[in-house]
Amino acid sequence: MCSATLASAFKVFIVEDSPIIRERLLALLGSIEGAAAIGQASRAAEAIDGILATQPDAVVLDLKLADGSGFDVLRVVHERAPGIELYMLSNFAAEPYRRMAARLGARDFFDKSNEFQRVREVLAARAAQHVH
Repeated sequence: MCSATLASAFKVFIVEDSPIIRERLLALLGSIEGAAAIGQASRAAEAIDGILATQPDAVVLDLKLADGSGFDVLRVVHERAPGIELYMLSNFAAEPYRRMAARLGARDFFDKSNEFQRVREVLAARAAQHVH
């Protein structure tokens, strides 16, 4: 994507400690017109620093990270940059996790095992709104 296109793109930062899932998310983003991945991280501290430095439009955030919890990232980013849309994506999608994510500022929570396609649908809809 050229820089002019990137400047107008719906920018997404990916926080995922599994390289396989991270690649799958990058491919998913690549299939959405008007969306672009502008960063990625696998650890909580690097995610917070990267998100705050790049100011994406949205973040797709795993709950369990190599060095901590996605809830830690969610809490800090929502406090410091409340305009960034935060979406949780986890294998741990039980109702208490969903409620905690919502309380901390997540816009939505997706189960990796059966809601992966919904991530694409939500991001595609947001990208389409962002362009217009």
